Amino acid sequence: MGSDTVSPRWAAFARDTNETKIQLAINLDGGKFPPETDPRLISHVEAHASQASKSQSISVNTGIGFLDHMLHALAKHAGWSLALACKGDLHIDDHHTAEDCCIALGYAFAQALGSATGLARFGSAYAPLDEALSRAVVDLSNRPYSVIELGLKREKVGDLSCEMIPHCMQSFAQASRVTMHVDCIRGFNDHHRAESAFKALAIAIRLATSRVEGKEGEVPSTKGTLSV
Repeated sequence: MGSDTVSPRWAAFARDTNETKIQLAINLDGGKFPPETDPRLISHVEAHASQASKSQSISVNTGIGFLDHMLHALAKHAGWSLALACKGDLHIDDHHTAEDCCIALGYAFAQALGSATGLARFGSAYAPLDEALSRAVVDLSNRPYSVIELGLKREKVGDLSCEMIPHCMQSFAQASRVTMHVDCIRGFNDHHRAESAFKALAIAIRLATSRVEGKEGEVPSTKGTLSV
């Protein structure tokens, strides 16, 4: 009799440079973190971008409040457990911290996901936030590419430069080796536009990474492979 158990899709990851020092842990299916997770990662229970439920644990502390908010929304609606901490050179500006956090998140996502065998591969979603509406389309293609059109007009939302918001998504796409199109279709409040975009992306990722019953062991490609 075969086993119904599947390997956990999780990863613990650290990325240190002269500009940022990042630790993170992720479980794409929610639940607990890998046993090698740095215990300091999951100790920020009082942080504003922290949430714990029976299905997920989320703690994000990048030093940039609005980035924390967006990554919290991404993890929540993608169904991940995510712990991420960053010490970056914010005395310079927000660029290195925002970029490197999303690069690290992309690498960890790819490591946790492993092969796309047996997965849906494609996911698409719309998400509203009041007057704002965004659409995201994701392909676990192993072909990193992104087109991000959010139409943001302000210089900053909180302490995060608006130019960095699409760049964060682009950095995640490159590091995770996915193809990603995200558009904000309408909306006049930049906070709403950005948040609806991250929520749409989260739902699209959740659908793309979902396991397809009866397709176990099958590669979702006419080529028979998703490797380059």
